[in-house]
Amino acid sequence: MFSHQSYIKTLKTKRKSIQLQVFKFIKHQGVNMAKFEKLFTLSFFIIIPNIIQVDANFVKSMIIEWGAQNALLWDDNLQLTLDEITGSGARTKIPFLFGSIESRIKLVPGNSAGTATSYFLSSSGNQHDEIDFEFLGNISGQPYIVHTNIYTQGNGNREQQFHLWFDPTTDFHNYTIHWNPTEIVFYIDSIPIRVFRNYENEGIAYLNKQGMRVYTSIWNADNWATSGGLVKIDWNYAPFTVKFNYFRARACKWEGATSINQCALNIAANWWTSPRYKQLSYTQMGQLNWVRDNHMIYDYCHDTNRFNGQMPPECFKAQF
Repeated sequence: MFSHQSYIKTLKTKRKSIQLQVFKFIKHQGVNMAKFEKLFTLSFFIIIPNIIQVDANFVKSMIIEWGAQNALLWDDNLQLTLDEITGSGARTKIPFLFGSIESRIKLVPGNSAGTATSYFLSSSGNQHDEIDFEFLGNISGQPYIVHTNIYTQGNGNREQQFHLWFDPTTDFHNYTIHWNPTEIVFYIDSIPIRVFRNYENEGIAYLNKQGMRVYTSIWNADNWATSGGLVKIDWNYAPFTVKFNYFRARACKWEGATSINQCALNIAANWWTSPRYKQLSYTQMGQLNWVRDNHMIYDYCHDTNRFNGQMPPECFKAQF
């Protein structure tokens, strides 16, 4: 995989080589070298895009946002707990625009009905963008529901839900959101489960103009999470604890409007824009179809009654 450090090293090497060649030529022409070297150095760095990438763990990149009494953060570990008083949540210190966000999560075991564990990206405001993973608890012996959603400019209603093909409470599993100017892909243990492609040129809003922070939390969602809210939390099983033991945000740091273009540049530093990330591979397509055929339990694009036949426009577009 591309290394940001090697990219910077290459830039420095090229810069030095170019300087030596130009300085030899200018010196031969009799130009004041001290003034020229200062001007050349400044101009060289001006033309290099100011792209800042981040690759950090929990402690370096996240803070506890709420329910501090029920949250523990150390090294590359995060533990969030829900009790009868409060849940808890954390977020990244900075927002991002494009890249890969991944974490290893071990969900609440046993009777987790009514609880929701959230792991998502979101901007702020009424016109916010958002990419959601939510894990909806259930009574003992029943499978978790993985609830996914995408908001563009404040509009959601793009839910897709899945049952997992393993028990997510006995071990840690990797959940990744890969987001670039072409598509958003949800992965579980490197298996793609959902794709949302960019059709902005056809009038369908895409998530490419707002930086988003990463959020994670556990909270009381028993008004809707399990059987539509029919099954409530049984506090006899409290506290409910979700554990994270790995977090990486290999992404472009959002620094305002200039990041809209800089983070989307098709250059080596922006590894997420390389051709291999613009379309699922043949193998990944097979994995995605297997998940959809065997483990998908809801797709908003198939819910014609919900939208009175006026389906969202992306439902008529190829997503993978």
